[in-house]
Amino acid sequence: MSTAASRLLVEGDPAPVRVLRREGRADFLLTGDHAGRAIPWQLGTLGLRDSERARHIAWDIGIAGVTERLAEALDATAVLQAYSRLVIDCNRQPGLDSSIPTISEVTAIPGNQDLSLAEREARRREIFLPYHEQIAGLIAARRRAGRRIVLVAMHSFTPVFKGLARQIEIGILYNRDTRLAHILLDLLRHEGDLAVGDNQPYAVGDLTDYTVPVHAEPAGLPHVEIEIRQDLIADPTGQAAWAARLARLLPAADSRLRENPR
Repeated sequence: MSTAASRLLVEGDPAPVRVLRREGRADFLLTGDHAGRAIPWQLGTLGLRDSERARHIAWDIGIAGVTERLAEALDATAVLQAYSRLVIDCNRQPGLDSSIPTISEVTAIPGNQDLSLAEREARRREIFLPYHEQIAGLIAARRRAGRRIVLVAMHSFTPVFKGLARQIEIGILYNRDTRLAHILLDLLRHEGDLAVGDNQPYAVGDLTDYTVPVHAEPAGLPHVEIEIRQDLIADPTGQAAWAARLARLLPAADSRLRENPR
């Protein structure tokens, strides 16, 4: 970017946010913080080879396809980020080192080195803010209409991290509010054919997450964060299978929650 006042996104760059089924009738609101891997034209490739930009460090592989199918099956609204988490991570508090990483896993990100405050602010203003403003706006509109909201944060995780293989196939993540997460854990375990992680391979926290701590927890919204192993959803067949499973289990979990909200 040539000047502090320059815009980051230019003609030809995708919009930072996709909203699917804006008028969806389901209580569920699906989010995809890492659904895309676009990089603004002005940032080039961030100094990375194509192979690096296709890896899990750049996006949550497969989760866009799962979320698109799940939104259709549930008639649920979904909000998906279009840009790579390497440009700015929409599930991190801006200002943290992990928000615009200079190293991801073991890969250096040359295009994130020595950024000015203006360059960081442009990424926050043009990519991070529009995404979270969409989520906040949808929640506010539903609350004004007296509608119930169940936030489901959709993510995927790499099967091998820093050389260590992960056996878990799906992880259910939570922090302060365990209600929906514990119900969904129980349902997934009763499926009988899954390796299920309880706050594994990650856990929700204020420094490692943004969407749940900011949009769901303070408002008391029922919520859960879901992580699916990427090799299971790398193709349309796997994405469809997992969307179908979650389209069956999420309403069942929510039904139990409504029967016993505390």
